[in-house]
Amino acid sequence: MAENVQKNIEILDSTLRDGAQGESISFSVQDKIHIVQALDELGVKYIEAGNPGSNPKDMEFFQRAKALKLSHAKIVAFGSTRRKDSSCAEDANLQSLLSAETEDVVIFGKSWDFQATEILHATLEQNLDMIQDTCRYLSQRGRNVIYDAEHFFTGYEKNEEYAMKSLQAALDGGATVLNLCETKGGCMIDRCHQIVSNVVKKFGKACIIGIHTHNDSGLAVANSLVAVQAGATHVQGVLLGFGERTGNANLSTIIADLQLKMGYKCIPEENVKLLAPICKRVAEITNITLDAGMPFVGSNAFAHKAGMHIDAVLKNPVAYEHISPESVGNERVFLMSEVAGRSMIIEKIKKFDPTITKSSPVVADIVKEVKNKEHDGYQFEGADGSFELLVRKAIGKYQPFFTLHYYKTSGELPLVETGLYSFAQLKIEVDGHIEIAAGEGNGPVNALDNALRSALKTFYPAVQSIRLTDYKVRVLDGKSATASRVRVLIESSDGTESWTTMGVSCDVVEASWLALVDSFEYKLIKDIERKYLKFI
Repeated sequence: MAENVQKNIEILDSTLRDGAQGESISFSVQDKIHIVQALDELGVKYIEAGNPGSNPKDMEFFQRAKALKLSHAKIVAFGSTRRKDSSCAEDANLQSLLSAETEDVVIFGKSWDFQATEILHATLEQNLDMIQDTCRYLSQRGRNVIYDAEHFFTGYEKNEEYAMKSLQAALDGGATVLNLCETKGGCMIDRCHQIVSNVVKKFGKACIIGIHTHNDSGLAVANSLVAVQAGATHVQGVLLGFGERTGNANLSTIIADLQLKMGYKCIPEENVKLLAPICKRVAEITNITLDAGMPFVGSNAFAHKAGMHIDAVLKNPVAYEHISPESVGNERVFLMSEVAGRSMIIEKIKKFDPTITKSSPVVADIVKEVKNKEHDGYQFEGADGSFELLVRKAIGKYQPFFTLHYYKTSGELPLVETGLYSFAQLKIEVDGHIEIAAGEGNGPVNALDNALRSALKTFYPAVQSIRLTDYKVRVLDGKSATASRVRVLIESSDGTESWTTMGVSCDVVEASWLALVDSFEYKLIKDIERKYLKFI
């Protein structure tokens, strides 16, 4: 009986090239280097890092990248076929590609006859010559050429014969990969499968067939997967799926689907568990928030909220989870809400008091308090810190760190000093000691934050390490206009741990104050517990 051999799929990540074309995405050279290191750690085969001939920043990156020591990935330079009016030797873009000194290059050319004649203003034969000449020029100079057939699927539908000729031209020029680009993102799944199958039948024995999809119809991942089923063994995309228009194929989803569900190997087996942590790192470097609902790697990918679901998952996770969260480096989350039920409450409380059971009276008290708070506008699924404090108060494992006597804020316009136009003053008491402090900032909340830190640092120096990393305000009742109740969510970090806290009030400053106090108290409680555990 023949042995079942796992089929390898080459992954080319284009976060730094195609992904960089997304709105609000801008990478510094150092950002690019950090992302290359993250993708290399994940284990992708190729990293398409940009077009060295398009701008000085990309050229600087390629020069600095020569010194990088990578374990898995190969950096790839990207560029276009030669211009119709010049030779390859005279083409500045191709000379820039060579100067980047990457072993592998991606060249894109036109496979749609309309693009050749109407956009490039070249004849169909000229376009084929441009493709073949460019691939030959680079391959003869020791480069492995990956040919991106731009608009291939549209071109195939309009003029199948010419689209196939464009691939033949690249192959004749020495390209080792014919990558089919679904550039407009409009191809349906069954048609994508059929077209890739036809290409594989014609060219699959001579070279590698690849797929590059866009998400304009919401099918980028699906089309990539069916292309692999049709015989493609090279898949391009962006790790987190961002990019021009509606984005590129999301490689984090594709890699997980191919490797965990379809029997293909995209990255080293031991690296699959790095998927979620690497995605979070890339999101942080890119300065975007990782979509909580992203499959496999999002914070909600294994989050459970309904009481019935939570109860079932606690008994056996396979009841509602298609894979184990640990297999992709993620974690199971139980969202706290009025529908979570007692199983959820018990699971949370066990961290503080393992002796509490489902029948303990305090569980009913906590459930009632949660429901009352959520009726007022709290949403604990997004505020783990505030929920933990609520539980601690209910089970007697909480003691306030200070008492507020008063606070007041004021603002001044025009600005007295650039960026500082709000002021706060407060009076607190710690173990009978009174402290009065003031602060100024670029808003009343910032000023209040500074005043509270100033007052507390004498008693609790650790507060100086707390940084607010995110601040959100949600209006809960738009009908009341400026008198509406608001929910403030604060995300904080001490450089090691992150936590979220919440406050709700008709006064946005008071809501912010409540969230701010919870944030500081959460940090101080955790520090005390860590010190205690250290000595037992």
